[in-house]
Amino acid sequence: QLQLVESGGGLVQPGGSLRLSCAASGFTLNYYGIGWFRQAPGKEREGVSCISSNGGITNYADSVKGRFTISRDNAKNTVYLQMNSLKPEDTAVYYCHACIVTIKGFRTDFGSWGQGTQVTVSS
Repeated sequence: QLQLVESGGGLVQPGGSLRLSCAASGFTLNYYGIGWFRQAPGKEREGVSCISSNGGITNYADSVKGRFTISRDNAKNTVYLQMNSLKPEDTAVYYCHACIVTIKGFRTDFGSWGQGTQVTVSS
């Protein structure tokens, strides 16, 4: 079972930055595309970004393009989401999950959802 643990969330003012981390427990992430998804209160979960297993392909939701950057360090078995210029509408619980990505888009792959990490953007 692919188990991922998210961390790095918190409370930040509008315009601020956070870096989320996604770590694997008991297996290597190197063979999997990994993405970030988020769910705001009262809304459906939506895709934020996804990165291919070797990092060669990335894709972003239009709402975060130019502000968020996904990356991975396979040596550390970790995927990151650098979030800059945060807006109140970015407030959500952020989850990482296996994903399949092409230059045209991405979707979730197999696996279960973890606990997520709360990101709150507020003054």
